Amino acid sequence: MAARLAAAGVEDGAREATWLLRRAADLSASALIAAPEAPLGAAAERVEAFARRREAGEPLARIEGRRAFWRQEFIVTPDVLDPRADTETLVEAALEAFRPRRAEALRVLDFGVGSGAILAALLGEWANASGLGIDASPAAAAVAQSNFAALGLAQRVRVRVGRWGEGVAGGYDAIVSNPPYIRSDEIAGLDRAVREHDPRLALDGGADGLDAYRALAPEIARLLAPEGRFFVEIGAGQGDDVAAILAGAGLAVTARRRDLGGVERVIGGSLRAEGAC
Repeated sequence: MAARLAAAGVEDGAREATWLLRRAADLSASALIAAPEAPLGAAAERVEAFARRREAGEPLARIEGRRAFWRQEFIVTPDVLDPRADTETLVEAALEAFRPRRAEALRVLDFGVGSGAILAALLGEWANASGLGIDASPAAAAVAQSNFAALGLAQRVRVRVGRWGEGVAGGYDAIVSNPPYIRSDEIAGLDRAVREHDPRLALDGGADGLDAYRALAPEIARLLAPEGRFFVEIGAGQGDDVAAILAGAGLAVTARRRDLGGVERVIGGSLRAEGAC
């Protein structure tokens, strides 16, 4: 299996082969070490199926159907974006901004909730907070609801199917979003794991990649509490354009944060004070 994965261009074929074997055959690391030549039996077909899927470029998280994010684990299906480490930058920014208020009964709104990873991560850190997750996809909303239930958060979260803030009343302390921000003409050139396995609805940001921010900016301005803060994920090189869109809606950009790779990944801010430029 390792040789097959290496031939398919998988960078660490040996490590991934071990991972696939253990997951497909339900083996512990110690069992694999103790009896490496034990027959797979009925698990052999499942092992082969996993290997073929990985050879075809399917990400490990998609094959297993689960992804670790922050301090939790999430179900991921073809209906939701695979939550990635870069997005933890947004969680870090929000937690830092609300550190003095972390014990309050904060109200959190997540636009494009997807798997629920961002909202669940924040509620896991803010024990008294409650949240609303909105997604345009009914299938994605169902995945989020399942994840919240599995994490014991169902009593503190509502999930709604809808278009941005339509029908939602304001007063949210924290508004977060990882919206679609890839230019339509760039999707075909994305890594295979993204373009073939993440839902296009969660990727396609329109001709210039900024359509979602144009829709979000006035909604954030309308729904944010007076002392509230917002945080949105952005694509590489989009910082100045997104900041201008947000400012045009009456928002003040007060934070711009880079991910571990040095790419500007998150823009945060608040309502602009009356009379401020």
